[in-house]
Amino acid sequence: MNAVSASVVPAPAAPPVIQPVIQVENLVTYYDERRILDDVSLDVAAGEIRVIMGGSGSGKSTLLRHLLGLNQPSSGTIRLFGQDLSQLGGQALFELRRKMGVSFQGGALFNSMTVGENVQFPLREHTRLDDNTIRIMSRMKLEVVNLAGYEDLLPAQLSGGMVKRAALARAIVMDPKLLFFDEPSAGLDPVVSAELDELILRLRESMNITIVVVTHELDSAFKIADKITVLDRGRILLTGSVDEVKASTNPRVNALINRIPDNEPVDVDDYLRRLTRVD
Repeated sequence: MNAVSASVVPAPAAPPVIQPVIQVENLVTYYDERRILDDVSLDVAAGEIRVIMGGSGSGKSTLLRHLLGLNQPSSGTIRLFGQDLSQLGGQALFELRRKMGVSFQGGALFNSMTVGENVQFPLREHTRLDDNTIRIMSRMKLEVVNLAGYEDLLPAQLSGGMVKRAALARAIVMDPKLLFFDEPSAGLDPVVSAELDELILRLRESMNITIVVVTHELDSAFKIADKITVLDRGRILLTGSVDEVKASTNPRVNALINRIPDNEPVDVDDYLRRLTRVD
């Protein structure tokens, strides 16, 4: 008999491994002897809107500064786009930051510059584009944030919501892959805050961008987040979807989302030690 060779069916290819845009592992930070971040670990996927929320003093602003490479951790690892921030020199960190945009809490616009000049500033600092191209690109981003025609005004001539949008136009003018917001809704009335939330959602869709938002505004967090990381006293209490956070039985999470005052008993001995210590 002639042997018939059985055809070999190749095994299906394994799906590609998609690396998180942000990877934080066992992050610990001290200010003097006070532990501000305590074993914080989280991953943020490409295209995700991650909200980091917590009460005052929870460590969320410190975590943001670490993600921006402004603070060095006491221990732990932070990777952005697979690169360990602690291993990057000045030029390498500079190049990495070109992929990032930041919209600061107060806008951080240059008061002596017009809105257009503020938006153009990153392009003038980091590119060799000609003036006409820079002006066109800045006007395009002002269109995106509904500030067309305001480029000749100074920041002092804008409302609070307009300052936030101008700062956002500057943050996205170089088409970043990763965008950070620090308290985007702080100081805004509910209508303007809702408009900014809608703008954040549209940006994610139109620019295919990963967004990290640090906030304590619950309505905003629940509207825009794919996942929420809840920080409390420097530790992560929970990371999950909006529904998972709302359904949490953790008393500290419930206190945050239901605005329950913290009435934790005072340790009398610790209180006396703080008052009588010798510096």
